[in-house]
Amino acid sequence: MMEHAWHNYKLYAWGKNELRPLTQRGHIGSIFGASDLGATIIDGLDTLYIMGLETEYKEGRDWIERKFTLDNVSAELSVFETNIRFIGGLLTMYAFTGDAMYKEKAQQVADKLLPAFQTPTGIPHSLINPKTGMSKNYGWASGSSSILSEFGTLHLEFSYLSDITGNPLYRERVQTIRQILKEIEKPKGLYPNFLNPKTGKWGQLHMSLGALGDSFYEYLLKAWLQSGQADEEARQMFDDAMLAIISHMVRTSRNGLTYVSDLKFERLEHKMDHLACFAGGIFALAANTRQSENTEKFMEIGKGITNTCHESYIRSSTRLGPEAFRFGEAAEARALKSSEKYYILRPETVESYFVLWRLTHDQKYRDWGWDVVLALEKHCRTTHGYSGIKNVYQEVPQKDDVQQSFFLAETLKYLYLLFSDDSLLPLDEWVFNTEAHPLPIKGANVYYRPALSVSGDATNAS
Repeated sequence: MMEHAWHNYKLYAWGKNELRPLTQRGHIGSIFGASDLGATIIDGLDTLYIMGLETEYKEGRDWIERKFTLDNVSAELSVFETNIRFIGGLLTMYAFTGDAMYKEKAQQVADKLLPAFQTPTGIPHSLINPKTGMSKNYGWASGSSSILSEFGTLHLEFSYLSDITGNPLYRERVQTIRQILKEIEKPKGLYPNFLNPKTGKWGQLHMSLGALGDSFYEYLLKAWLQSGQADEEARQMFDDAMLAIISHMVRTSRNGLTYVSDLKFERLEHKMDHLACFAGGIFALAANTRQSENTEKFMEIGKGITNTCHESYIRSSTRLGPEAFRFGEAAEARALKSSEKYYILRPETVESYFVLWRLTHDQKYRDWGWDVVLALEKHCRTTHGYSGIKNVYQEVPQKDDVQQSFFLAETLKYLYLLFSDDSLLPLDEWVFNTEAHPLPIKGANVYYRPALSVSGDATNAS
């Protein structure tokens, strides 16, 4: 599947961000716009490397060395997406290979993002123009706020970048964000999705473990893991946040399905995003890495959420899960609105299958993963790559003609690892960023590669 996705991308969209497999051209409507940033190359490279696809890997590495730069990109890029896909992908390849080119490129990208942090609070804006350094927030985000899942999902990459370059600046930027979030008043212990970077105050009280919130929580747990479990502040913030979420947002449906509802102005929506399906793996990982009074509860909820996400898949005609699904009188683990019925090759459910397989070795997780492989082959494979679909409840769904870069970075990687030996990227040596780029765990992994000393040019990077 990876070879099919890659070879068609190479044939029809090389250097573009993503492939449109039906029309056999580059996808310029992607989050990275029309610039030729090779998002699929940088995002998919570590998957090629893990799979031993050496020829393809070398093509990708060569393109990055010769072509990849943000120097002349005058477009508004998402700080968050650029971090998790580009910086994350490059940092993983540096850890895997020790090839200094990857470290340099990662640092160049990070330096292009730094102007976005120049706000009164240090909470970065969502969008940056790499050429001009101008940054701003999305017009639709509550009172021009920054978004929790975006500014809260920089910690792993920026911390690791400081360690391998010897430049403390990157870690300082994300520590500032951490301190604000630690000290701010949290309604019922919960984190709203919007924070104003000028005032440091919350925007509208909308909480979610799905879109707009998701990976912030993931990075609290993973920052603690990445630090060799030394970053106690991160683990404490994670545990506190999860207990508040369990109390106010985790619910059980009439037929016993565990789900995490969105919460808007103190009203539960009884809706869960596909994006929140990562939480099954996160709760289980939290339970597995620390024994406490919460361990059993966390594991039970992790298994429950993963099961619910599986139900959202098998209750559709295609056996692929919808973008969001609801619980109530009219539905259980099913999408009701047409705007929620699509599937864009997302990885979150198979991510939780992978984590739970590694932690429990319960065969059902591999069986469920294989079911997804068969569904992808049946409904998403095209002659020239893979495509998302517009309605998971139709027997023959219409395709959306986009092969997302995260399909190669995440979905195929997690499926491959689900069927691999535990010795391939063991969970006590690697932590996966939210784009499935594995980063080494400090003190537990010989590939951590810290800088030997603070480099002399550290001062002028800011």
